[in-house]
Amino acid sequence: MYKIGFACMYRHPGHSESLRELEAIERTFNPRSTTLRWLNSVSQEVAREKLNGIIEHNLAAQLRMLDYVETLPPPLRMLRLSSDLLPFYSHPEAKDFYRQAEVQAAMDKGFALIGERARAAGIRLSLHPGQYCVLGSDKPQVVENSLAEFEYHADMIRMMGFGRQFQDFKCNVHIAGRLGVDGIRTIWPRLSTEARNCITFENDEKTYGVDDCLQLADLAPVVLDIHHCWINEDRYIDPQDTRVARIVDSWRGVRPAMHYSQPPESLMELGFSVDEKLEIPALLEKVSKRDLYSHSKRMWNRWTNLYAREFLDRFDMMFEAKDKNLATLDYYRDYLDERSAP
Repeated sequence: MYKIGFACMYRHPGHSESLRELEAIERTFNPRSTTLRWLNSVSQEVAREKLNGIIEHNLAAQLRMLDYVETLPPPLRMLRLSSDLLPFYSHPEAKDFYRQAEVQAAMDKGFALIGERARAAGIRLSLHPGQYCVLGSDKPQVVENSLAEFEYHADMIRMMGFGRQFQDFKCNVHIAGRLGVDGIRTIWPRLSTEARNCITFENDEKTYGVDDCLQLADLAPVVLDIHHCWINEDRYIDPQDTRVARIVDSWRGVRPAMHYSQPPESLMELGFSVDEKLEIPALLEKVSKRDLYSHSKRMWNRWTNLYAREFLDRFDMMFEAKDKNLATLDYYRDYLDERSAP
């Protein structure tokens, strides 16, 4: 059976609550952070107390999020965890803090509970390091920082009890960087076993498309992002395109995960219909391509929703929408609820 999911943050439906009440509800599910500048402006004791409080909140918030996801129908049990659970973990200035025995013990316990809860509830988890994780950079320091950032994610995966076998957990990156595919191959042996078991490569909208990612399919699975592909290639990839079959094969028997998003709802104000196939040439008469990069709040375009549904016989699907869980709930209700499988 397929799964569809949302990324990182919880959004409350908010029928009668005030804005302040809504923010308070959402805060209990969502991670907190701070700035390095603030930490450096206070005493070491105050900084450590702040970080301890943030870690405690963030790990508890992820457990609350999993409790929420467990209340959803099984096809909706898919969640991307936030990358911000352990602030500055990969930064040299925070190294000594995270090496403290009591901090390590708290992390081990918290992440172990997250892993156990997800496995018990059948929730498919993933992570997605941010734009500064550029493994294919031509700048040595950027590569070193990116390796440290990816291994931070691998540490979280390891503490959750994953990373022990190929794709028991998805940790997704873009190829990125001037060295691209060749750069990835050069640094590949430096990644930990857990990192290599979990890494996936996603096509982007500008530089490294589906064909580039497939050049790495012997190393790791390809995550198809149909929105990025649409922008990069100026057309929607056919669900029966031979490259889609190659993407499925790159997962080596594990059910593939893909990404789905839509351009902003503001296109409706320019005359584009909810039932209309969004064609790049027509859109570029009114907006720039960069305007299409942004994600919508909900999955507003029906044509694209029906198109995306054609992939669910083979893929699980991560929704990238600003309204997070509310967008997936809408889609499930409107397009999937009356059938147990596509």
